Amino acid sequence: MDSVRSPDWPVTPLDGLAANSAAARYGGPSATHPPAARGVAAPVPPPYRPPVEPGAAAPPDAAPRVAPPVPVKILIAGGFGVGKTTTVGSISEIAPLTTEAEMTSAAIGVDDPGGRSGKTTTTVAMDFGCVTIDRSLKLYLFGTPGQARFGFMWDDLAHGALGALVVVDSSRLDDCHPAIDFFERAGLPFVVGVNAFDGRVAHDLAAIRWALAVGDHVPLVRFDARDRLSVRDALLVVLNRALDRANRARGS
Repeated sequence: MDSVRSPDWPVTPLDGLAANSAAARYGGPSATHPPAARGVAAPVPPPYRPPVEPGAAAPPDAAPRVAPPVPVKILIAGGFGVGKTTTVGSISEIAPLTTEAEMTSAAIGVDDPGGRSGKTTTTVAMDFGCVTIDRSLKLYLFGTPGQARFGFMWDDLAHGALGALVVVDSSRLDDCHPAIDFFERAGLPFVVGVNAFDGRVAHDLAAIRWALAVGDHVPLVRFDARDRLSVRDALLVVLNRALDRANRARGS
């Protein structure tokens, strides 16, 4: 039987595309590639990598995935005007969230910032900041309000916290007793940090420990709330305290 060919389909040239092929009729890619320029290697397409099913092992040549840092919640607590907001702002790697409001005449006789303080604002809700310790650990700092009338917020702020830094003004030790009592009742590890206003403290640390009636198991450190490295050292003591508590609980 003789072959039949449409007159609309010209003879296919040697090593060419048939006129009625899909590539020729619809403009698809040609099976032939233009020769590479002299002295230039032709581009090599990347190897095919099949999609990885969820839960399947990654291919051996894949880049290792870096785990995100573990979030740790730490409270910065203490009485009114002891330096909690300054502590958070000194070390936070982001612009700290503050809820400062101007003090008005209604606070006279109620909120005492101390004779050495030029404080004109007060925290009415909380402070928030964060700092990355290393690739595996990131601290989220929550500063509590200092006035007793905002004490109802402490339970919510303490939820999920691993430890606390109780900031103390050595010239007004009575103001920090409520914070110490709160963490002792809550069973939350805490460290007492004596803020060195003007680079000095009113009493030595042994006398402050006796006045606060805290046991030797509670670390008591001196730090400067305005100095980033000093705040860092105080927070590391809080972390060690929380780690010791966790290790003891695991061993029991």
